[in-house]
Amino acid sequence: MGVIDRKEREKVEMKRQILDAARSLFLEQGFEKTSIRNIAEVIEYSAGTIYLYFKDKNEILFALHVEAFETLMQAMQAGIMSEADPFERLVSLGKHYLKYAFENPELYDLMFVMTAPMETLECREEIWCDGERAFETLKYVVDDCMKAGYFAGDDNETISVMVWSLVHGLATLHLRRRTMIFPEERRVQLLEDAYAKFTDIIKHYKK
Repeated sequence: MGVIDRKEREKVEMKRQILDAARSLFLEQGFEKTSIRNIAEVIEYSAGTIYLYFKDKNEILFALHVEAFETLMQAMQAGIMSEADPFERLVSLGKHYLKYAFENPELYDLMFVMTAPMETLECREEIWCDGERAFETLKYVVDDCMKAGYFAGDDNETISVMVWSLVHGLATLHLRRRTMIFPEERRVQLLEDAYAKFTDIIKHYKK
């Protein structure tokens, strides 16, 4: 391996160490309570080293945010590929979204609840490409449903926002511990049943 290749590999490995340490600290003590110095202490380097790779803490969080979306997109694609019927693809997509949220609560919080990644985008004057890509995937599935006769006369974007809002609401109620009013053994099943009832209603909805 040449000198250039070795240095590039070392850069990649260092960036990975920073991201792994930051993610652990963000999840353990929260984003606000974590400092660049804390991250540096974990990887046993100076804070100045971290600034060679990331401008600030928000940028580190945003990098983790991008990685999390890659995993979510894989889950959503699995939902799309698992069913042949357009509407059942939509149902499966929502199920995989909820499953991802329930199994990755901290990452979901990072992706859809925390404001810091959005603040980073605003500073860069960029759009939320990862969120847009996920939403376009949902719209693609809704469009297939419309071609099959569902949601006749409705607007794709409106239907897509409605579906997203429902699954996001269910996920957030659970992850923010608002389902504690129900017995623990019923919480996830109750949310899954609510989603099943919602999809049954919109499947048979007629204007």
